[in-house]
Amino acid sequence: MQEARKLENHITERPKPKGIDVLCGLKHFAIITYAVPADRFKGIFPTRFKIDVVEIDGQEMGLISVVPFLDVDFTSAVFPFPKFTMGQTNYRIYIIDTKTGERCVWFLGTTLDSWTLAVPRYLWNLPWHDGEVKFDCAFNESTGLYEKYHMETSSSWAKASVDIVQSESDEIVFSGFPDAESALVYLTHPLAGFYYRRDNKVGTYRVWHKELKVKPAKIKSANFKLLSDLGIVKEAEQHTPYSVLVEPINEFTIYLPPTIVE
Repeated sequence: MQEARKLENHITERPKPKGIDVLCGLKHFAIITYAVPADRFKGIFPTRFKIDVVEIDGQEMGLISVVPFLDVDFTSAVFPFPKFTMGQTNYRIYIIDTKTGERCVWFLGTTLDSWTLAVPRYLWNLPWHDGEVKFDCAFNESTGLYEKYHMETSSSWAKASVDIVQSESDEIVFSGFPDAESALVYLTHPLAGFYYRRDNKVGTYRVWHKELKVKPAKIKSANFKLLSDLGIVKEAEQHTPYSVLVEPINEFTIYLPPTIVE
């Protein structure tokens, strides 16, 4: 059983942006999480990191999330700058940095629908890949629920599609956690990310955000080719996620440039 956590203990003051730090709104933000046997993650990341295991029905499981969203008002957090809109899908595994003890995420990579891909991919060697990301969503302002949520990504690296449905009766039992708040801290509040750069060095960057006001949802259909190709989440398992959380829009600060982990 994961330990109890209170969100108030994890909310921090926003570090003052500087330099090339970025501010962006994340629209149609979803966290689609799968729980799979922890041994499926062997060899994916360096030994400095370990899976932040969750015990479910007596078995140690690792959690991995697919996080699609539409970047809106993507701009400098410091200077007047043009604003961009682009579709994006992140793939992240929940881990512990054994050197610092911090709970964080390991990024398998990202698909990005924008010409600006050249900056993170070639300047910073991030594992970001080209993809055409399309959203077809209908959000009901009065109910605060999605009447329709469809995302589709055309990509040679990570083809993906998902249909999400929401209703007033949607609830989630977060197996392996003492309560829902503890699970939401785990799933929504890692602020540090690590990844293999395109030159195989380990990179890292940090983000900051307020409490995410996510609501539960359900999967109508899902196909994430990257997860099945890697053998992490089999195609048949992708229709039964551990949890689905959705928020119509939020705001993130991204601290750049990324750094290399020595």
